[in-house]
Amino acid sequence: MPTISVFYGIIIRMYFAPGEHPPPHFHVYYAEYKATVDIRTCELLEGNLPRKQLKLALAWAELHQEELMQDWDLVMNGEEPFKIQPLQ
Repeated sequence: MPTISVFYGIIIRMYFAPGEHPPPHFHVYYAEYKATVDIRTCELLEGNLPRKQLKLALAWAELHQEELMQDWDLVMNGEEPFKIQPLQ
């Protein structure tokens, strides 16, 4: 699963697998925590993160929603996603 961004100890990944289940989403990892975020709504789908890291990940997703959807389209076609600028 390619890493598409890393910031403040938060790792953002997207499965590189055609046919990955909808809705369009990405995976967030922070220490021992894991979560899945819906790209279209920028809401937590499952898992959990500490409050601060969840806010950072969701803010990042809102800023890069268009790029995340482009990456989702790529991985659905079996192509590697592009890296996305980290939150600064």
